[in-house]
Amino acid sequence: MKKVEKAETGIVDKLVGINRVAKSCKRGKNFSFSALVVVGDTKGRVGYGLGKAAEVPDAIRKANDKAQKSMIRVPLREGRTVHHDLRGHYGAGKVVIRSADVGTGIKAGGPMRAIFEVLGIHDVVAKSVGTANPHNMIKATFDALKKVSSPRQIAARRGKKIAEIVNNRETLSKTAKGEEAANE
Repeated sequence: MKKVEKAETGIVDKLVGINRVAKSCKRGKNFSFSALVVVGDTKGRVGYGLGKAAEVPDAIRKANDKAQKSMIRVPLREGRTVHHDLRGHYGAGKVVIRSADVGTGIKAGGPMRAIFEVLGIHDVVAKSVGTANPHNMIKATFDALKKVSSPRQIAARRGKKIAEIVNNRETLSKTAKGEEAANE
C-alpha cells in the first residue's frame, strides 16, 4: 500500500488496490485501470474513492478527488481508538471493530488497516468475516464507523451529563473484567 501525505492540506492518502479492467470490443480488448484509495487527516476524518481511467496515475487522481469529497468525521476516544465496539456489513462482507487498550496497535488486515492508519486510530482490534474483497471490506468498515457515538452525542440524545455516561461505561468495564477473572 502506497502512502502519500499532502503538506498543504494535511490529508494522507493510501492506495488500497489497482485493478486492470478489460472491455471487449470489435477491434479487440480495451484496457483501463481502476484504483481504490483511502484518504484521511489522521485526526478523525476519513473517506474512500474509486477512480477509473486509461492510465494508472489518472485513476489514482480521480479516486483521490472522490475520496476527499466523501470524507466523514469519526469521533475518537482519547484520539487513539473508537469509543465502543462496532459491527458493520456490506454485501457478504462483515466487520467487527473493538476498542483496545493503549499500546495494542492496529490489529487489522488489508484495507481496514489502511482506513485506521489514515483515520488516526492507533489502538484497535478488527476482524473481517465473510469476504476478502477490498471494496466490500472498505464499505463494511465505513458502515461500522458511521455508527460510532461519542459520550457527548449520547448525553445530548438522552438529556444527561457526559460524566454520567462515562462513569457508567467505566463501571460496566470493571464488572466485565471481574466476571472474566471469576470464570478463570
